[in-house]
Amino acid sequence: MSLHGKNFIGNILSANGDKSSKIYDIHSNEPLEGVFYHATKEEVDEALEKANLAFFEYKEKTQAQRAEFLETIADEIMNLGDELIVRTIAESNLPRPRIEGERGRTVGQLKMFANLLKEGSWVEATIDEALPDRKPLPRNDLRKMLRPIGVVSVFEASNFPLAFACAGGDTASALAAGCPVIVKAHSSHSGTSELIATAIIEAVKKCNMPDGTFSMVHGGGRTVGQQIVLHEVVKAVGFTGSTQGGMKLFELANQRKTPIPVFAEMGSINPCLFLPSALKDAENMAELYAGSITVGVGQFCTNPGLILLVKDENSEKFKSKLSENIAQITPSTMLSSSIQQAFEKSREETLSQNDIELLGESKLKNTRAEGRPTVACVTAKTFISNPKFHEEIFGPYSLVVECESKDELDLVIESLEGQLTATVMGEEPDMLEFKKQIFSLENRCGRILFNGVPTGVEVCHSMQHGGPFPAATDSRFTSVGTGAIRRFVRPVCFQDCPNSLLPEELKDENPLEILRIVNDKYTRESL
Repeated sequence: MSLHGKNFIGNILSANGDKSSKIYDIHSNEPLEGVFYHATKEEVDEALEKANLAFFEYKEKTQAQRAEFLETIADEIMNLGDELIVRTIAESNLPRPRIEGERGRTVGQLKMFANLLKEGSWVEATIDEALPDRKPLPRNDLRKMLRPIGVVSVFEASNFPLAFACAGGDTASALAAGCPVIVKAHSSHSGTSELIATAIIEAVKKCNMPDGTFSMVHGGGRTVGQQIVLHEVVKAVGFTGSTQGGMKLFELANQRKTPIPVFAEMGSINPCLFLPSALKDAENMAELYAGSITVGVGQFCTNPGLILLVKDENSEKFKSKLSENIAQITPSTMLSSSIQQAFEKSREETLSQNDIELLGESKLKNTRAEGRPTVACVTAKTFISNPKFHEEIFGPYSLVVECESKDELDLVIESLEGQLTATVMGEEPDMLEFKKQIFSLENRCGRILFNGVPTGVEVCHSMQHGGPFPAATDSRFTSVGTGAIRRFVRPVCFQDCPNSLLPEELKDENPLEILRIVNDKYTRESL
């Protein structure tokens, strides 16, 4: 299909503004197809008002109806065929297998939430029946469950143009919760966003969802983005990106007359602790981690940006092997010119600091579009004393921190900010000896993994993708897996409510046969 570049104001296409933008090929600097019109203030207001009106109808759709809607979105995305893949490759510079895999993940998580809704117990229905004869005071009939929070604004990520974008995890979980969504398209993949938005609107129409259930707008974050976050009908924000961008949204949301939650997944350097037993296998460990550092050109939020070790007879061999492996890796094209330039700037600034050793970098010089794989090394004391070394470098880069003792390692871990992940490499006897340090890492991350690499996030019920600040603005929630739905709901208690007015999940007869807590016991039985 030919790209029109218009904004999706609910089910209506609109392009009333005089500002527009194009996307340029990172190699040739030639424009890709499409002129994308920035939404006007009036268009954004109309999208938000539509969403607010749609909420009162959409939230009352049954879980089965919402599940069918999510499955239809998944089907419509697949119906886009190769056109979606080709456009996303052009805008992201990511290879076809990665984009095809990401499409599968996007469709898969939509269906995962659909299955969650079909089962239905996720609403945490809890019932305490009335006790009119209780002494000294009677008890009212009390019934509680999770209910949708309202209109949700989603800001697309740059590094996952499908899985964390227009129909990505934030949108899927918000729609599953019963919340209308307005998406702020990322300027780097506007064409991809338009194609996905077209699929979602087609699903809205096929499933008879209210106009305004979904909108998507183009425009700058300082204008369109701020307007969305500050609008009183918006009740929550989902964001994946830089710490600077996430904190700006967080601050805006707290300046409102009615503050709202911003669920922002932000920066993380993902420390990896190499115990002495892991360093004995220096060659394999170096090869494994060189691959993880550079996979996807290092543009994963779980990139292993920090390697911690206690210096011993094997640590020098590990550093040497890691350097050799990094040197053999060919530089690859990054997501955009701005991201590549930011990587080069951060890399150069960090390597210019005092007391840092460049361990190794790719022997092949990178072009202006590529990120050059790099590893460096500092001592524990240098790392602790220089905040620059604690900053995320978004790209194929990692820093080794050498500690002289376990005591120094303790100090390094204590100096770390919140992280998405932490990794422990080594054998179990070593892990027991370093139990204190491992538990200290746990306090600073959302996911702690053993004998693996942090890159790669399974989309499932058990996944936790979030962590203490600044990895995320709220460590209690995840942006990946079915737990993501809990960001966009709130508990509501119904006291002495007539059975006919109760949500299906709380009715006496339990028509959905979901698991509930009734008078302190888990049961699927009716009352």
